[in-house]
Amino acid sequence: MYKRIVVKLGTSVLTGGTRQLDRPRMVELVRQCAELYHQGLDIVICTSGAVAAGRAHLNFPDLPPTIVSKQLLAAVGQTRLMLLWERFFDIYGIHVGQILLTRADVEDRQRYLNARDTFSALLEHRIVPVVNENDAVATEEIKVGDNDNLSALVATLVHADLLLILTDQPGLFTADPRVDPNAQLISEVHRIDPALRAHARGSSSGLGVGGMVTKLEAANIARHAGADVVIASGSGPGVIIRAAQGEPVGTRFPALESRPESRKRWILAGPKPAGTLVIDQGAVQAVCQQGRSLLPAGIIRVEGTFTRGDTVTVVDAAYNELARGLVAYDSADLSRIAGSRSHEIAERLGYTYGDEAIHRNNLVLLTD
Repeated sequence: MYKRIVVKLGTSVLTGGTRQLDRPRMVELVRQCAELYHQGLDIVICTSGAVAAGRAHLNFPDLPPTIVSKQLLAAVGQTRLMLLWERFFDIYGIHVGQILLTRADVEDRQRYLNARDTFSALLEHRIVPVVNENDAVATEEIKVGDNDNLSALVATLVHADLLLILTDQPGLFTADPRVDPNAQLISEVHRIDPALRAHARGSSSGLGVGGMVTKLEAANIARHAGADVVIASGSGPGVIIRAAQGEPVGTRFPALESRPESRKRWILAGPKPAGTLVIDQGAVQAVCQQGRSLLPAGIIRVEGTFTRGDTVTVVDAAYNELARGLVAYDSADLSRIAGSRSHEIAERLGYTYGDEAIHRNNLVLLTD
């Protein structure tokens, strides 16, 4: 059985496909979490539903589809949502604590460590963290974007053993089961490649932000942070307990063997990539198969504007994401030395910060 679990609950799960929160369903989900809690497990809830709760409380107002409207609904609904979680967990004698996050809370290393310490303190005192994105103040620049990726960020922060993503589908299928009767459930995934991503389709419920594509993104991040990931139906009988016990439910993504150290966890969970480095096949082999640093010689193209120390994403010529890392040079300098040998760096720039564009110690692979 797992010891520390992040349970991500999507809007479609919490509403049961209706326009408002389904309280009996929420109580059942809490009951399962409480059973595991009283067995000694650490539980973290990553919840959606604030906007849906706000919209229902205001009697479904006709608002323009703007960020401000969403912020208004989230501001109203977040208190309603948290009140329900508090009441339902209190039935089982469990205290909860609210944590609202934005991307800005983890992009800075110190703020990331502060957030990690807050989670640690809550869990140490057997208080269940209930996490949501701070939609009432978040703008596009600081939003995580969806609660699937937020849950992966949280799983990375708390060193979770399992990230359980509950949705309105039984798991990942070979095709969209809502339109293809021959679609088959994929019980276990060991490699997330472009072919698998092609099977993922967006949500058609109209209630949530993320679809299966974002769930694959979240799964890829979390398993590289050392957590198993399960995508399953939130309406399945005893799904949280069964997943925690390791029973085969939904689609399972086993964690990679090694757990990254704290700095690499921050690279995974923290700063949103500020740019992209496109590398050649030789560099792909050196970085992904030989465990080497990324040298300027292997860079084909530099995209975006970033400064030294920023996080960038590393892709191959087909734009498959291979890694993320902290760059040793800014975008202007890297553009000047792309394709250069190490001894040419100082000649072209007039100075050098070292031979590596990204040192191996500052690089996290996202391939299997």
